[in-house]
Formats: sequence, structure tokens, C-alpha cells
Amino acid sequence: MDAMGDEPTGGGTVVYADCVHCGEPTEYPESVKGSTLCPVCEWHEAQRTACSG
Repeated sequence: MDAMGDEPTGGGTVVYADCVHCGEPTEYPESVKGSTLCPVCEWHEAQRTACSG
């Protein structure tokens, strides 16, 4: 495992997508479609969109 957290699979490594807000690595492979967010930005986004009751 290297510093980016890439894990070997088959004959290569998993390349994780960068967060569209801050540029940090996410938990999603680059093959995932749509906007990818890191755990921190996902949490902030959830807080912004949550119903305040």
C-alpha cells in the first residue's frame, strides 16, 4: 500500500478519484461516475442539505 491508500487488485492498483471540492483523495475509484467527494466534504454537504426541522 502506498501513501495514497491505493490497494493492489489483480495486476494493478486502484486509482482513487479526487474530491471535486478540495482535491483530496476520495474513497471512490476513478471509474465512478458523477461528483466524488472526500469524507469531510461529504459530511459538510450532508449538513448543508439536511432538513433543519
